[in-house]
Amino acid sequence: MTELRKRGGGGGDPDSTENISDKEADGDDRLGLQCDTEGECDGDSKADTPDVPLSTADTDNTPQYLNKALAGLPPRWKNYWIRGVLSLAMISGFFLIIYMGPVALILIVMTVQIKCFQEIITIGYRVYHSYELPWFRTLSWYFLICVNYFFYGETVADYFGALVQREEPLQFLARYHRFISFALYLAGFCMFVLSLVKKHYRLQFYMFAWTHVTLLIVVTQSHLVIQNLFEGKIWFIVPISIVICNDIMAYLFGFFFGRTPLIKLSPKKTWEGFIGGYFATVVFGFILAHLLSQFQYFVCPVGFNSETNGFTVECEPSDIFVMQEYTLPAVLQNALSWKTVNMYPFQIHSIFLSSFGSLIGPFGGFFASGFKRAFKIKDFANTIPGHGGIMDRFDCQYLMATFTHVYIASFIRGPNPSKVLQQLLMLQPVQQLGIYHTLHSHLRERGMLPSAAAAQAE
Repeated sequence: MTELRKRGGGGGDPDSTENISDKEADGDDRLGLQCDTEGECDGDSKADTPDVPLSTADTDNTPQYLNKALAGLPPRWKNYWIRGVLSLAMISGFFLIIYMGPVALILIVMTVQIKCFQEIITIGYRVYHSYELPWFRTLSWYFLICVNYFFYGETVADYFGALVQREEPLQFLARYHRFISFALYLAGFCMFVLSLVKKHYRLQFYMFAWTHVTLLIVVTQSHLVIQNLFEGKIWFIVPISIVICNDIMAYLFGFFFGRTPLIKLSPKKTWEGFIGGYFATVVFGFILAHLLSQFQYFVCPVGFNSETNGFTVECEPSDIFVMQEYTLPAVLQNALSWKTVNMYPFQIHSIFLSSFGSLIGPFGGFFASGFKRAFKIKDFANTIPGHGGIMDRFDCQYLMATFTHVYIASFIRGPNPSKVLQQLLMLQPVQQLGIYHTLHSHLRERGMLPSAAAAQAE
C-alpha cells in the first residue's frame, strides 16, 4: 500500500491504479490487504484484520436472573450452566416445532436463514458504512429475495404440482419461473453497476462478492434442508439432531477430560472432546434412527394433498424403513454369541451420517472460527446468551444439510413418480396420449397387461 499512496499524487488516467486515493488504499487496509512494493498481498500479516467497530456480539446479554443465580460460580462453570440451560430450551423448542408439522419447520428454516444472512452481512456493512457508499445493504437484501424466489419457486413446482395446475396465475409463474428469476437478478446486477462510485470500485466489488458468497453459504444450503424435509421428516430430524448431539457431547468431553488442543483456530477444542463426541454421536444416531424408523409420520415423504390443501405423510414405508435380519461377521458372532441381528437398514445409514457429522461437520465450525478471528469478533451476534448468534449455532448444520442431500441423491432416492406425473400433466393432450400408448405397449410386452387379443376375447 506504501507504493500506491506514493503514486496517488501523480497524473494520468484518474481511474488507473496509479491514482487510487488514500481513502481507497485505507479501505484495502481495512479489508486485510497488506501489500508490498511489488504488489503482493500478505493476508497473514499483523494487519490482516479489518478495523471494524466492535459489534453487540461482544457484549454480555445474559438475562439478569441467570447472572444473579450463577453469581457465585467461577466463569468456567457459569458459562457451562448458561450454555446448558439455553441448550435445553432450544432443544425443547425444536421438538415443539417438529410437533407443529412441515409448515412450521419450513418457516423456522426460513427464519434461521434470514437471521444468519443478516448476521454475516452486518459484519461487512460495518466496514462498508464508514465510506457512506450507496445501496450495499439494500442490494444485499434484494439479492436475498431474488435467490429465495428462485429456490422456493423450484420447490413449489416440484412438490405442489397439483396446486399449480389448479391455479391459473401459478401456472404462468411456474412456466416462466426461471426467466422471471433471471430478470429479477439482472435488475439487481444493473443496480449494482449503477451504484459504483469512482475511487471505491475495489471496495464495492469486495462487498458484491461478500454478498454472493453469503448467499451461497446460507441460502443455497438452507434450501437443501427443506429438500431433505420433503424426503421425509427423518431426513430432517436425524442430521440436525446428530450435529446437536455432537456439539453437546464434544463440549462435555472437552470440558471434563480435555487436555490436548485440537486446532489453533479454536483453542478450546480438544482431541478428547473430538473423539468422545464422535463415539457418543454414533451411538445416539443409531438409537434415534431405530426409534424414528418405526413411525410413518417420520419416514414418509412430505406430500401436498390438493383435496385438503394440506400436507400429508402417509405412505407404504420404503425398504430402508422395514425391519430386516442381518448376519453378523464371524468375529462379532464369537464375541456376542449372536448369529443374526434385526434392525432397520436406515440405522446403517445413520452410522455414515453420524460419522460425517462428527468428523467433517466440525470443520464448518472451524471455518466460522477462522472467519470471526479475521474480523476480531467473538461471535456473529449475541442473540443466544452463552452461544452467540444464530450463525454460531448453525455453522455445522449447513455443511451437514449439504452432505445429507448428496447422500440421499447418491444412495437413497430413486425415480419420483409424483414428479413424473406432474410433468405429464403439463404436456399437451396429444403428447399425453402418445406417452399413454407407448407405456401401454411397453407393459403388454412385459406381460403386465393382457395382450390385445386376450383383451378382445374377454
